[in-house]
Amino acid sequence: MRRTFKYLLRPTARQVDALTAMLDDHRAMYNAALQERRDAYRMCGVSVRYGDQSAQLKDIRRADLSGQGRWSFSSQQATLRRLNLAFDAFFRRVKAGKAPGFPRFKGAGWFDTVTWPVDRDGCRWDSVTGQHRVYLQGVGHVRVHQHRPTGGRVKTISVKREGRRWYVVVSCDDVPAVPMPATGRAIGIDLGIVSFLTTSDGEQVDNPRHLRVAAEKLATAQQALSRCKRGSNRRWKARARVAAVHSKVRRQRLDHAHKTANRLVAHHDVICHEALRISNMSRSAKGTIELPGTRVAQKAGLNRSILDAGWGVFLSIMYAKAESAGRTVIAVNPRNTSRTCPGCGHCCAENRATQAVFRCVRCGLESHADLVGAVNVLRAGLVLHDAQAA
Repeated sequence: MRRTFKYLLRPTARQVDALTAMLDDHRAMYNAALQERRDAYRMCGVSVRYGDQSAQLKDIRRADLSGQGRWSFSSQQATLRRLNLAFDAFFRRVKAGKAPGFPRFKGAGWFDTVTWPVDRDGCRWDSVTGQHRVYLQGVGHVRVHQHRPTGGRVKTISVKREGRRWYVVVSCDDVPAVPMPATGRAIGIDLGIVSFLTTSDGEQVDNPRHLRVAAEKLATAQQALSRCKRGSNRRWKARARVAAVHSKVRRQRLDHAHKTANRLVAHHDVICHEALRISNMSRSAKGTIELPGTRVAQKAGLNRSILDAGWGVFLSIMYAKAESAGRTVIAVNPRNTSRTCPGCGHCCAENRATQAVFRCVRCGLESHADLVGAVNVLRAGLVLHDAQAA
Protein backbone atom coordinates (compact mmCIF):
# COMPACT_ATOMS: atom_id res chain seq x y z
CA MET A 1 0.00 0.00 0.00
CA ARG A 2 0.98 3.61 -0.46
CA ARG A 3 0.50 5.83 2.58
CA THR A 4 1.20 9.47 3.38
CA PHE A 5 2.53 10.66 6.73
CA LYS A 6 2.23 14.30 7.73
CA TYR A 7 4.41 15.81 10.47
CA LEU A 8 4.76 19.24 11.99
CA LEU A 9 8.07 20.99 11.33
CA ARG A 10 9.83 23.06 13.98
CA PRO A 11 12.17 25.31 11.97
CA THR A 12 14.34 28.05 13.46
CA ALA A 13 13.78 31.69 12.54
CA ARG A 14 16.48 31.51 9.86
CA GLN A 15 15.01 28.32 8.46
CA VAL A 16 11.57 29.95 8.28
CA ASP A 17 13.10 32.73 6.19
CA ALA A 18 14.79 30.14 3.95
CA LEU A 19 11.59 28.11 3.57
CA THR A 20 9.65 31.26 2.67
CA ALA A 21 12.29 32.23 0.10
CA MET A 22 12.15 28.71 -1.35
CA LEU A 23 8.38 28.96 -1.82
CA ASP A 24 8.70 32.41 -3.40
CA ASP A 25 11.36 31.26 -5.86
CA HIS A 26 9.41 28.17 -6.88
CA ARG A 27 6.30 30.30 -7.29
CA ALA A 28 8.25 32.73 -9.47
CA MET A 29 9.43 29.82 -11.62
CA TYR A 30 5.85 28.51 -11.94
CA ASN A 31 4.58 31.94 -13.02
CA ALA A 32 7.48 32.48 -15.44
CA ALA A 33 6.88 29.09 -17.06
CA LEU A 34 3.18 29.88 -17.38
CA GLN A 35 3.98 33.26 -18.95
CA GLU A 36 6.34 31.59 -21.43
CA ARG A 37 3.63 29.15 -22.53
CA ARG A 38 1.07 31.93 -22.94
CA ASP A 39 3.42 34.20 -24.91
CA ALA A 40 4.68 31.40 -27.17
CA TYR A 41 1.16 30.38 -28.16
CA ARG A 42 -0.21 33.91 -28.52
CA MET A 43 2.68 35.29 -30.57
CA CYS A 44 3.83 32.26 -32.58
CA GLY A 45 1.12 29.61 -32.17
CA VAL A 46 3.71 27.29 -30.61
CA SER A 47 2.92 24.99 -27.69
CA VAL A 48 5.70 24.79 -25.11
CA ARG A 49 5.90 21.45 -23.33
CA TYR A 50 7.34 20.31 -20.02
CA GLY A 51 10.43 18.83 -21.70
CA ASP A 52 11.26 22.17 -23.35
CA GLN A 53 11.04 24.07 -20.07
CA SER A 54 12.87 21.42 -18.06
CA ALA A 55 15.78 21.60 -20.52
CA GLN A 56 16.19 25.30 -19.69
CA LEU A 57 16.72 24.63 -16.00
CA LYS A 58 20.46 23.97 -16.34
CA ASP A 59 21.04 27.35 -17.97
CA ILE A 60 18.83 29.11 -15.43
CA ARG A 61 20.66 27.51 -12.52
CA ARG A 62 24.06 28.19 -14.10
CA ALA A 63 23.21 31.89 -14.48
CA ASP A 64 21.72 31.79 -10.94
CA LEU A 65 18.90 34.13 -11.94
CA SER A 66 17.07 35.38 -8.82
CA GLY A 67 18.89 32.82 -6.66
CA GLN A 68 17.33 29.79 -8.37
CA GLY A 69 20.60 27.87 -8.25
CA ARG A 70 20.48 27.33 -4.49
CA TRP A 71 17.43 25.06 -4.60
CA SER A 72 17.10 21.44 -5.61
CA PHE A 73 17.00 20.64 -9.31
CA SER A 74 14.43 17.87 -8.77
CA SER A 75 12.09 20.14 -6.80
CA GLN A 76 12.18 22.69 -9.62
CA GLN A 77 11.33 19.94 -12.10
CA ALA A 78 8.41 18.96 -9.87
CA THR A 79 7.14 22.56 -9.99
CA LEU A 80 7.25 22.49 -13.79
CA ARG A 81 5.40 19.16 -13.78
CA ARG A 82 2.78 20.76 -11.57
CA LEU A 83 2.19 23.40 -14.25
CA ASN A 84 2.09 20.69 -16.91
CA LEU A 85 -0.59 18.82 -14.96
CA ALA A 86 -2.62 22.03 -14.78
CA PHE A 87 -2.49 22.34 -18.58
CA ASP A 88 -3.35 18.66 -19.05
CA ALA A 89 -6.42 19.13 -16.85
CA PHE A 90 -7.35 22.28 -18.81
CA PHE A 91 -7.27 20.47 -22.17
CA ARG A 92 -9.14 17.50 -20.70
CA ARG A 93 -11.96 19.78 -19.53
CA VAL A 94 -12.08 21.50 -22.93
CA LYS A 95 -12.49 18.15 -24.71
CA ALA A 96 -15.18 17.11 -22.25
CA GLY A 97 -17.14 20.32 -22.85
CA LYS A 98 -16.79 21.50 -19.26
CA ALA A 99 -15.76 24.92 -17.96
CA PRO A 100 -12.10 25.12 -19.11
CA GLY A 101 -10.47 26.91 -16.17
CA PHE A 102 -7.23 28.11 -17.78
CA PRO A 103 -4.20 27.82 -15.45
CA ARG A 104 -3.72 30.98 -13.39
CA PHE A 105 -0.73 32.82 -12.05
CA LYS A 106 -0.03 32.03 -8.41
CA GLY A 107 -0.14 34.86 -5.91
CA ALA A 108 1.83 34.86 -2.66
CA GLY A 109 -0.94 33.09 -0.78
CA TRP A 110 -1.70 30.50 -3.46
CA PHE A 111 1.53 28.55 -3.69
CA ASP A 112 2.35 26.78 -0.44
CA THR A 113 3.92 23.42 -1.39
CA VAL A 114 7.29 22.32 -2.75
CA THR A 115 7.84 18.65 -3.63
CA TRP A 116 10.94 16.49 -4.04
CA PRO A 117 10.02 13.47 -6.21
CA VAL A 118 12.86 11.26 -4.98
CA ASP A 119 14.34 10.87 -1.52
CA ARG A 120 18.04 11.82 -1.28
CA ASP A 121 17.86 14.05 -4.34
CA GLY A 122 17.93 17.51 -2.81
CA CYS A 123 16.25 16.19 0.35
CA ARG A 124 16.90 13.45 2.86
CA TRP A 125 14.55 11.88 5.38
CA ASP A 126 16.80 11.37 8.41
CA SER A 127 14.06 10.53 10.91
CA VAL A 128 14.57 6.79 10.37
CA THR A 129 17.88 7.13 12.20
CA GLY A 130 16.17 8.55 15.29
CA GLN A 131 17.31 12.13 14.69
CA HIS A 132 13.78 13.25 13.73
CA ARG A 133 15.03 15.70 11.13
CA VAL A 134 14.63 16.25 7.41
CA TYR A 135 17.36 17.74 5.25
CA LEU A 136 16.31 20.21 2.55
CA GLN A 137 18.80 21.68 0.10
CA GLY A 138 19.18 25.40 0.71
CA VAL A 139 17.48 25.19 4.12
CA GLY A 140 19.43 22.63 6.15
CA HIS A 141 18.36 20.05 8.71
CA VAL A 142 14.91 20.95 10.05
CA ARG A 143 13.48 19.39 13.22
CA VAL A 144 10.43 17.18 12.75
CA HIS A 145 7.77 16.51 15.37
CA GLN A 146 7.45 12.84 14.46
CA HIS A 147 4.44 11.70 16.48
CA ARG A 148 4.38 8.28 14.78
CA PRO A 149 6.87 6.23 12.75
CA THR A 150 6.78 6.00 8.99
CA GLY A 151 6.43 2.69 7.19
CA GLY A 152 7.62 1.19 3.95
CA ARG A 153 9.96 2.97 1.55
CA VAL A 154 10.08 6.76 1.37
CA LYS A 155 9.10 7.86 -2.13
CA THR A 156 8.41 11.59 -2.20
CA ILE A 157 8.81 14.42 0.31
CA SER A 158 6.85 17.67 0.32
CA VAL A 159 7.02 20.76 2.48
CA LYS A 160 3.76 22.61 3.00
CA ARG A 161 2.91 25.92 4.64
CA GLU A 162 -0.43 26.21 6.41
CA GLY A 163 -0.86 29.66 7.92
CA ARG A 164 2.09 30.12 10.25
CA ARG A 165 2.83 26.41 10.52
CA TRP A 166 5.10 24.29 8.36
CA TYR A 167 4.59 20.59 7.68
CA VAL A 168 6.52 17.84 5.95
CA VAL A 169 4.48 15.28 4.02
CA VAL A 170 6.21 11.94 3.44
CA SER A 171 4.72 9.58 0.86
CA CYS A 172 5.80 5.95 1.26
CA ASP A 173 5.44 2.88 -0.93
CA ASP A 174 5.13 -0.75 0.21
CA VAL A 175 3.62 0.16 3.59
CA PRO A 176 2.63 -3.15 5.22
CA ALA A 177 -0.97 -3.63 6.28
CA VAL A 178 -1.75 -4.22 9.96
CA PRO A 179 -4.81 -6.53 9.95
CA MET A 180 -7.05 -6.42 13.01
CA PRO A 181 -8.58 -9.59 14.49
CA ALA A 182 -11.96 -10.53 13.06
CA THR A 183 -15.02 -9.53 15.07
CA GLY A 184 -17.75 -11.22 13.03
CA ARG A 185 -19.83 -8.03 13.10
CA ALA A 186 -21.25 -5.85 10.33
CA ILE A 187 -22.79 -2.41 10.63
CA GLY A 188 -24.65 0.12 8.51
CA ILE A 189 -24.30 3.88 8.99
CA ASP A 190 -26.56 6.73 7.96
CA LEU A 191 -24.82 10.10 7.68
CA GLY A 192 -26.78 13.17 8.70
CA ILE A 193 -26.67 16.74 9.92
CA VAL A 194 -28.58 16.68 13.22
CA SER A 195 -26.55 13.61 14.17
CA PHE A 196 -23.23 13.11 12.41
CA LEU A 197 -24.09 9.45 11.89
CA THR A 198 -26.52 6.83 13.13
CA THR A 199 -25.58 3.16 13.18
CA SER A 200 -27.80 0.17 12.59
CA ASP A 201 -27.18 -0.77 16.25
CA GLY A 202 -29.01 2.40 17.34
CA GLU A 203 -25.95 4.45 18.32
CA GLN A 204 -25.95 8.12 17.35
CA VAL A 205 -22.77 10.19 17.06
CA ASP A 206 -23.34 13.88 17.73
CA ASN A 207 -22.47 16.41 15.06
CA PRO A 208 -19.89 18.75 16.65
CA ARG A 209 -20.62 21.60 14.15
CA HIS A 210 -17.14 23.05 14.51
CA LEU A 211 -17.69 25.87 12.01
CA ARG A 212 -20.90 26.99 13.71
CA VAL A 213 -19.16 27.01 17.10
CA ALA A 214 -16.37 29.19 15.69
CA ALA A 215 -18.76 31.42 13.68
CA GLU A 216 -18.73 34.35 16.13
CA LYS A 217 -14.95 34.36 16.46
CA LEU A 218 -14.56 34.03 12.70
CA ALA A 219 -17.00 36.90 12.04
CA THR A 220 -15.07 39.16 14.41
CA ALA A 221 -11.77 38.32 12.70
CA GLN A 222 -13.24 38.88 9.23
CA GLN A 223 -14.74 42.23 10.24
CA ALA A 224 -11.35 43.36 11.55
CA LEU A 225 -9.80 42.23 8.25
CA SER A 226 -12.30 44.23 6.19
CA ARG A 227 -11.33 47.44 8.00
CA CYS A 228 -7.61 47.09 7.23
CA LYS A 229 -5.94 48.90 4.37
CA ARG A 230 -4.76 46.66 1.57
CA GLY A 231 -1.02 46.04 1.62
CA SER A 232 -0.58 47.11 5.25
CA ASN A 233 1.06 45.08 8.01
CA ARG A 234 -2.15 45.20 10.04
CA ARG A 235 -4.01 43.56 7.17
CA TRP A 236 -1.38 40.83 6.94
CA LYS A 237 -1.79 40.10 10.67
CA ALA A 238 -5.60 40.18 10.38
CA ARG A 239 -5.44 37.70 7.50
CA ALA A 240 -3.30 35.42 9.64
CA ARG A 241 -5.92 35.53 12.42
CA VAL A 242 -8.71 34.58 10.01
CA ALA A 243 -6.57 31.76 8.61
CA ALA A 244 -5.82 30.52 12.14
CA VAL A 245 -9.54 30.18 12.91
CA HIS A 246 -10.17 28.21 9.70
CA SER A 247 -7.11 26.05 10.38
CA LYS A 248 -8.35 25.19 13.87
CA VAL A 249 -11.78 24.23 12.53
CA ARG A 250 -10.13 22.01 9.95
CA ARG A 251 -7.97 20.25 12.56
CA GLN A 252 -10.99 19.71 14.82
CA ARG A 253 -12.97 18.23 11.94
CA LEU A 254 -10.11 15.87 11.04
CA ASP A 255 -9.69 14.82 14.68
CA HIS A 256 -13.39 13.97 14.98
CA ALA A 257 -13.34 12.04 11.69
CA HIS A 258 -10.27 10.01 12.73
CA LYS A 259 -11.71 9.06 16.12
CA THR A 260 -15.12 8.10 14.71
CA ALA A 261 -13.57 6.03 11.90
CA ASN A 262 -11.22 4.31 14.36
CA ARG A 263 -14.14 3.10 16.49
CA LEU A 264 -16.06 1.76 13.50
CA VAL A 265 -13.07 -0.02 11.96
CA ALA A 266 -11.90 -1.52 15.26
CA HIS A 267 -15.23 -3.20 16.09
CA HIS A 268 -16.67 -4.25 12.70
CA ASP A 269 -15.53 -6.43 9.82
CA VAL A 270 -18.00 -4.95 7.30
CA ILE A 271 -19.09 -1.30 7.20
CA CYS A 272 -21.90 -0.22 4.87
CA HIS A 273 -22.67 3.39 4.01
CA GLU A 274 -24.67 5.40 1.51
CA ALA A 275 -22.90 6.35 -1.74
CA LEU A 276 -23.63 10.07 -1.34
CA ARG A 277 -22.80 12.58 -4.09
CA ILE A 278 -21.79 15.35 -1.74
CA SER A 279 -20.81 17.82 -4.45
CA ASN A 280 -24.27 17.54 -5.98
CA MET A 281 -25.98 17.82 -2.60
CA SER A 282 -24.10 21.05 -1.78
CA ARG A 283 -24.45 22.83 -5.10
CA SER A 284 -25.05 26.57 -5.20
CA ALA A 285 -28.56 27.58 -4.14
CA LYS A 286 -29.89 29.29 -7.25
CA GLY A 287 -33.43 27.97 -7.28
CA THR A 288 -35.11 26.30 -10.25
CA ILE A 289 -35.79 27.53 -13.79
CA GLU A 290 -39.51 27.76 -13.04
CA LEU A 291 -38.99 29.46 -9.67
CA PRO A 292 -35.61 31.17 -9.65
CA GLY A 293 -34.41 32.27 -6.26
CA THR A 294 -36.93 30.18 -4.28
CA ARG A 295 -35.76 29.03 -0.83
CA VAL A 296 -32.22 30.16 -1.60
CA ALA A 297 -31.46 31.12 2.02
CA GLN A 298 -32.60 27.72 3.31
CA LYS A 299 -30.56 25.85 0.71
CA ALA A 300 -27.48 27.97 1.47
CA GLY A 301 -27.81 27.12 5.16
CA LEU A 302 -28.19 23.43 4.33
CA ASN A 303 -25.07 23.58 2.15
CA ARG A 304 -23.08 25.11 5.02
CA SER A 305 -24.26 22.38 7.38
CA ILE A 306 -23.37 19.61 4.91
CA LEU A 307 -19.88 20.99 4.34
CA ASP A 308 -19.38 21.65 8.07
CA ALA A 309 -20.17 18.00 8.84
CA GLY A 310 -17.27 16.87 6.63
CA TRP A 311 -18.79 13.67 5.26
CA GLY A 312 -16.28 13.42 2.42
CA VAL A 313 -13.29 13.75 4.75
CA PHE A 314 -14.73 11.14 7.10
CA LEU A 315 -15.39 8.62 4.32
CA SER A 316 -11.90 9.03 2.87
CA ILE A 317 -10.33 8.46 6.28
CA MET A 318 -12.56 5.45 6.98
CA TYR A 319 -11.66 3.83 3.65
CA ALA A 320 -7.92 4.27 4.33
CA LYS A 321 -8.16 2.85 7.85
CA ALA A 322 -10.31 -0.06 6.69
CA GLU A 323 -7.84 -0.98 3.95
CA SER A 324 -4.96 -1.00 6.42
CA ALA A 325 -6.93 -3.05 8.97
CA GLY A 326 -8.24 -5.58 6.45
CA ARG A 327 -11.87 -4.49 6.80
CA THR A 328 -14.49 -4.22 4.05
CA VAL A 329 -16.36 -0.99 3.27
CA ILE A 330 -19.37 -1.16 0.95
CA ALA A 331 -21.20 1.80 -0.61
CA VAL A 332 -24.88 1.26 -1.41
CA ASN A 333 -27.45 3.21 -3.40
CA PRO A 334 -28.99 5.76 -1.01
CA ARG A 335 -32.32 5.93 -2.83
CA ASN A 336 -35.32 5.39 -0.51
CA THR A 337 -33.21 4.01 2.34
CA SER A 338 -35.09 6.18 4.87
CA ARG A 339 -38.52 5.66 3.24
CA THR A 340 -38.56 1.85 3.14
CA CYS A 341 -40.04 0.01 6.11
CA PRO A 342 -37.52 -2.54 7.49
CA GLY A 343 -40.43 -4.60 8.79
CA CYS A 344 -42.77 -5.08 5.83
CA GLY A 345 -40.71 -3.56 3.00
CA HIS A 346 -43.34 -0.96 2.05
CA CYS A 347 -41.77 2.11 0.43
CA CYS A 348 -43.46 5.51 0.04
CA ALA A 349 -42.79 9.15 0.90
CA GLU A 350 -45.58 9.17 3.49
CA ASN A 351 -43.66 6.67 5.64
CA ARG A 352 -41.39 9.49 6.75
CA ALA A 353 -43.78 11.61 8.76
CA THR A 354 -41.15 14.23 9.65
CA GLN A 355 -37.42 14.68 9.25
CA ALA A 356 -36.77 12.48 12.30
CA VAL A 357 -39.88 10.29 12.65
CA PHE A 358 -40.56 7.18 10.55
CA ARG A 359 -44.07 5.71 10.66
CA CYS A 360 -45.01 2.99 8.19
CA VAL A 361 -48.47 3.60 6.73
CA ARG A 362 -48.97 -0.13 6.08
CA CYS A 363 -47.78 -1.95 9.21
CA GLY A 364 -47.57 0.96 11.65
CA LEU A 365 -43.87 0.47 12.55
CA GLU A 366 -42.50 3.58 14.28
CA SER A 367 -38.80 4.40 14.66
CA HIS A 368 -36.23 7.11 14.13
CA ALA A 369 -35.80 7.83 10.42
CA ASP A 370 -31.99 7.75 10.61
CA LEU A 371 -32.06 4.36 12.35
CA VAL A 372 -34.36 2.98 9.65
CA GLY A 373 -31.97 4.31 7.01
CA ALA A 374 -28.97 2.68 8.70
CA VAL A 375 -30.77 -0.69 8.96
CA ASN A 376 -31.72 -0.60 5.28
CA VAL A 377 -28.17 0.40 4.34
CA LEU A 378 -26.83 -2.60 6.27
CA ARG A 379 -29.23 -5.01 4.55
CA ALA A 380 -28.40 -3.71 1.08
CA GLY A 381 -24.68 -3.77 1.87
CA LEU A 382 -24.78 -7.39 3.05
CA VAL A 383 -26.55 -8.40 -0.15
CA LEU A 384 -23.79 -6.77 -2.19
CA HIS A 385 -21.13 -8.37 0.05
CA ASP A 386 -22.60 -11.86 -0.41
CA ALA A 387 -22.89 -11.30 -4.16
CA GLN A 388 -19.24 -10.27 -4.40
CA ALA A 389 -18.18 -13.29 -2.32
CA ALA A 390 -20.11 -15.62 -4.59
